[in-house]
Amino acid sequence: MSITEKPEILFYQNLGQLFYAIAAADKVVRKAEYDALKKIVLDYWKDYEEAQDAYDEPVAYQMEIVFEWFDYESMDAQDCFDSFSEYAHEHPRAFSKEKRILIVKTAEAIANSFAGKNKSELIMLTKLKMLFRKLSSQ
Repeated sequence: MSITEKPEILFYQNLGQLFYAIAAADKVVRKAEYDALKKIVLDYWKDYEEAQDAYDEPVAYQMEIVFEWFDYESMDAQDCFDSFSEYAHEHPRAFSKEKRILIVKTAEAIANSFAGKNKSELIMLTKLKMLFRKLSSQ
C-alpha cells in the first residue's frame, strides 16, 4: 500500500467537511449521524482505495477526523458546504461517477440516520446533487 500524497488526503478531508455540513444542516449533530458516517467509512470507503496516510491508516478515516473536529468546533454547516463546493469546482476530476454515487449515498445515510431527513438536510442534499450534475457536465 502506498502513502497518499497531500491532494488525495485533502479530498477525503473535504468529504469529511461535506458530511459534517449535512449532519449539521439542522444546527444539531447527533450521535446517530456520526455513527452512520463511521459505519459507511468502515463498510465502503475504507477499502475503496488502498492508499494510507502518514500514520499508516486508510485515508478514508480523514473523513471521520474532520467530521469530529468540525463538530467539536461547532463549524457553520453552510460555510462547510460552500468550502466543499469550492474544492469540488477546483478539482472536478477527483469526482468520478463512482465516487459521486458513493458520496451521495453516504450523505443520504447520514441525513436518514436520525428520524429521517429534515428540511435543512433535504435542501443541502439537493444542492449536493445539483453540484455533481454541474461537475459531470463539464
